[in-house]
Amino acid sequence: MTVRLLGVAGSVRKASYNRALLRALAEVLPATATLELFDGLAALPTFDPDQRHEPPPVVAWKQALAAADGVVIATPEYNYSITGVLKNAIDWASRPPPTSPLRGKPVGIMSAATGISGGMRAQYHLRQILVFTDSPAMLQPEVIIPRAQERFDADGRLTDDSTRELLARFGVALVAWIERFR
Repeated sequence: MTVRLLGVAGSVRKASYNRALLRALAEVLPATATLELFDGLAALPTFDPDQRHEPPPVVAWKQALAAADGVVIATPEYNYSITGVLKNAIDWASRPPPTSPLRGKPVGIMSAATGISGGMRAQYHLRQILVFTDSPAMLQPEVIIPRAQERFDADGRLTDDSTRELLARFGVALVAWIERFR
């Protein structure tokens, strides 16, 4: 049975290292898994709990989450945390809590950053946020990629073999993690 992963880059930058990280993961996933990238975070309006009807981009976001067996979030670190667009997307997806498509959805977390921390603080905050949605986040192996500009070429292709090997281990572990929750 195929494991369907939804990949979400927490950055809307065209040359996002985190989107490139997701594409690199897709190349090394086990044959039993697929990865579809969700590129609609920029289209989501600012979360408004008073809004009675969900706008079409929110409906598409929630449908993509619901259709996936698991989610892979690759987030940069902005100001020691996750990006505003990623937090906004999670806020939309978390409401209403009893029917959230994130409720119980297994998640893998990755980060790439140009600095030396590689996004570790953003990962920590994301794990805290996922407690509310009851989304079990895989703990190991951690994919924290510092100095991302040295690991990808100008076209966003991964050039670092050690990162590729880490992503392959992560992919195997993530598929096994998701299978635990089916």
